[in-house]
Amino acid sequence: MRLRSKEILFFCSCIFLLSFISACSSTYYGAMEKVGVHKRDILVDRVEDGRDSQATAQKQFKSALEQFDSVVKLEETDLKKAYDKLNKEYEKSKKAADNVSTRIDKIESVAKALFKEWRSELKQYESKELRRSSEKQLKATKVRYNDMIASMKTAEQTMEPVLRIFHDNVLFMKHNLNAQAIGSLQSEFANLEGQISELIKSMNIAIESSDKFIADIK
Repeated sequence: MRLRSKEILFFCSCIFLLSFISACSSTYYGAMEKVGVHKRDILVDRVEDGRDSQATAQKQFKSALEQFDSVVKLEETDLKKAYDKLNKEYEKSKKAADNVSTRIDKIESVAKALFKEWRSELKQYESKELRRSSEKQLKATKVRYNDMIASMKTAEQTMEPVLRIFHDNVLFMKHNLNAQAIGSLQSEFANLEGQISELIKSMNIAIESSDKFIADIK
């Protein structure tokens, strides 16, 4: 019975938190509109931020791969220093990946608010012709947005397997500062290289899609 009460309390806390976040977002959008910055402007800014975060992550993962490659060629006496460098690259890569995810969440938040507002305001038209035109534009914008956010999420997902491989090898190296650790890295390098190659391709697609969306919506 006590567990059930805790579950209910946790559920209510989550509902409250989500409501609070939603209310904060609405307040923020309202305040920005008062100074002439509308949801469409915020969406463009956030898509630009999302695009830039993916470009930064792309560079970081390339750097991590280069560091990984250099480590597999090291002599055994350099292993402690190599571990520190590799772990630093992993942490920077994880931070870059987390930033991409955060940016995507922010894009989705303002897009949801924009499309909801746009749909609601269609009812305010007296002119049927203008309403139909606006509705058509809304549908076209949502299609372009859905394509863009899908490409962003695809790129986001390609980071996960890279981070898993990276983390496993860094962790193994931490506890095995010997030739066995280097052997493990060498066997994983080709796999990691292939994964990062796919990641870069996906991010290029997402970045191009973001640029196209920004150009269309401005």
